[in-house]
Formats: sequence, C-alpha cells, structure tokens
Amino acid sequence: MGRLVGLSLLGIALGLVGERLLALRNRLKASSEVESVDLPNCHLIKGIEAGAEDIDILPNGLAFLSVGLKYPGLHSFAPDKPGGILMMDLKDENPRALELRISRGFNLASFNPHGISTFIDSDDTVYLFVVNHPEFRTTVEIFKFQEEDNSLLHLKTVKHELLPSVNDIIAVGPAHFYATNDHYFSDPFLKYLETYLNLHWTNVVYYSPNEVKLVAEGFDSANGINISPDKKYIYVADILAHEIHVLEKQHNMNLTQVKVLKLDTLVDNLSIDPSSGDILVGCHPNGQKLFIYDPNNPPSSQVFIVFVFQP
Repeated sequence: MGRLVGLSLLGIALGLVGERLLALRNRLKASSEVESVDLPNCHLIKGIEAGAEDIDILPNGLAFLSVGLKYPGLHSFAPDKPGGILMMDLKDENPRALELRISRGFNLASFNPHGISTFIDSDDTVYLFVVNHPEFRTTVEIFKFQEEDNSLLHLKTVKHELLPSVNDIIAVGPAHFYATNDHYFSDPFLKYLETYLNLHWTNVVYYSPNEVKLVAEGFDSANGINISPDKKYIYVADILAHEIHVLEKQHNMNLTQVKVLKLDTLVDNLSIDPSSGDILVGCHPNGQKLFIYDPNNPPSSQVFIVFVFQP
C-alpha cells in the first residue's frame, strides 16, 4: 500500500513538472520561427557590435544606449568588459557611437546597465536614469548629462526593497520614476523557480524621494515601460504573457488599467513616437533561443508598431 501511494505521488509530481515545462515552452514560444526581412537602408553602427539593451532619444536627436549587459541565463557578447553608456547623434549623416565618460567615484568595474530613461528639467538639464546590476544586484543610478564634454556626472544611487529586480524605467521627474520588476525575488534560484511556476508576482513601482509604492501588479514578467507624449498613460510590456498593458496615470501617481493589447510574440522594450504617440515595440519571436544560445541558429528579433489613434 505504501509503495502504491509513493508511486502515485511520484506520478502526480512528474505530471505537474511536465505541465509546467510545457506551459513555459508556450510562454517562450519555443517553436516559433520567422522569415528574415531585408532592410536595404539598415547598416551596422561601429562600436555597438555587441548590441545594446536599451535606447532613449532626446528631442534634439541625441540617443543614449546602454551596452554590455550581463544577465543570468543570457549569452553575453562581451563577458569580460564592463558595461557602458554610448551616445549617437541621429541627425548626423553617418552617426557613430561614442562612449560617455562617467565622473570619478562611480564604480565602473561593476557597471552593468539595463533599462535607461531621460528626463529634461525646466532649465533644460538632462538627467539620465540607468538600471544597474552590479554583481547581479539592482540599483538605479541617476546622472546629469554634460553635453559640453560628453560626460555623465553621477548624482545618486537608488536602492529600495520594492526594487529587487528592476528591468526598465521611465523618468517622470529629476528624481522620480516608474520601474518594472521582472521578478519578485532577487535570488537567482528563486527567480528561475518563480518563472517556471508562472506565479504572476511581478509589478510596477513608483519612486520619489518622499514616497515609494507599488502601483501595478499581477504581471507574468513586467519588462519594458514608457509613457505617452501627453504624460497621461503608462505602457508596460509583459514579455512572457505577450501583452502591452495601458495604464492611466492618476494625480497621486497611482496607475489604473485601461486595456491590454495582445501580441503574438515576446514583448520587450517600448519606444514612443513623440509626434504621433505610436508605440514601437522590440520583440523576441522565440524566447527559448535567448536562453539556449546557438551561434549557428541565433535568436531573431522583431519590431512592431502599435498605432495610437487620438480621439
């Protein structure tokens, strides 16, 4: 009798493991393949051959890029080189990537930049917010951009218990931002377990010097975040749920969900067209290839556009 009970429990456990594994493959869209699209006007920019994780563009055409991210489980193209922030002038006929110098006292050796965002103050001061993972922890670094010598002055490091695993960030003030946590836990093993079990515990947090609070939750894995040109709506990409959430920003900075947009792909970073408000979406059609990297069959990327019709 005892053996029968044991075998029954083992069978149930194996069944649950198999069901979770199949569900994870579906969330990763592990069987998805896409056709390559020829882009005749697209060319490689020297200096970012290893890729960039995020990009933010100022109204004057200056673009900031975060490069060199090392993330557990993902292939790194420059594993022995610290991360950095590059700048390009997109109005140049032949733009080139320039690495920005960072002020003394900042720990460059452990710099591991992820999502980034800019904020322009009323006096035209440009602040750059950078999600950083030094030794795979999470901080948010706030810099002042000094255009006269193409450098970044480090102003502040933000750490908080509500920011355990930040992926992306959208600045809404000189020291104020919304951030996505792509995991509830900070421990690597618990992160894997959380993803495997599909707990939907990830969230969006609002940070200011006077208040830090949870403003949206229940995401599978909250990823890219951005804001509409009129500052009324926050957009959040849920990468493993293949969704973009549209949330209305309230006067107290809380968020109220308006709608959810379904996409048949893994939704990563979001960029906003400042004139039309349309959402440009960077996507991964097959997430499994990101984690099981094969140089002979590398992961593909996609770009979608979500047209936003103004009333």
